[in-house]
Amino acid sequence: MKAFILAAGLGERLRPLTDHKPKALVKVGGMTMLERTIRYLARSGFRSFVVNVHYYGEQIIDFLAEHDNFGYDIKISDERDLLRDTGGALKHAAPLLKGEGKFLIHNVDVVTNLDVPWFVGRSLVSDADATLLVSDRDTKRYLLFDDNDLLVGWTNVATGEVKTPFKGLCVDACKKKAFSGIHVFSNGMLSLMPAWPEKFSVIDFYLELCRSYKIEAVEFPSFQMKDLGTPDAVAGFKDF
Repeated sequence: MKAFILAAGLGERLRPLTDHKPKALVKVGGMTMLERTIRYLARSGFRSFVVNVHYYGEQIIDFLAEHDNFGYDIKISDERDLLRDTGGALKHAAPLLKGEGKFLIHNVDVVTNLDVPWFVGRSLVSDADATLLVSDRDTKRYLLFDDNDLLVGWTNVATGEVKTPFKGLCVDACKKKAFSGIHVFSNGMLSLMPAWPEKFSVIDFYLELCRSYKIEAVEFPSFQMKDLGTPDAVAGFKDF
């Protein structure tokens, strides 16, 4: 299975650490976020990666070349011409991701205690088109799932905004779960993306399709997650 590492973001919340470098190359505990993610996934058996780049993208390309890709097969999905958001990133990287039944997607600035082989195994035995790692973490924005753990909508609890393709959806009757930025995506879903614009969110993509496709939630027991999106989070980082 391939892993798609999302590393193209501007890292605005990380400033000033990202004034002159991409967030993927910010060091956390003495190691860049990108290297940490690659090594973490490699310990779980991954040997083939796709990394998307935009902001200071040439630094990431040079970094990987200087380290001989850490001995793995790493392809670059170059978005230096346009930052495409998470869904657009998948559409743009499709030629590099095709060829396998499913692949893993992992944000570069997320560190968790997830047993990746367990999560991948759950996704492979499922007939779902996408498997999303979720938790009960406090946030303002939640994905909404039905009693079968299938995606039915999204809500911002601070504003009351709701997005769903299901007319008359009762939000209070849904399971509210926080998305981790880690998911397994079916290659068959890539064939649906050509009609979408160059820039869009993968969450919007999921919400558009969840009426006809199975987008499932999976929770890892005793899940812990650290979002390394701010200087304070980086400075105070302690591994699991």
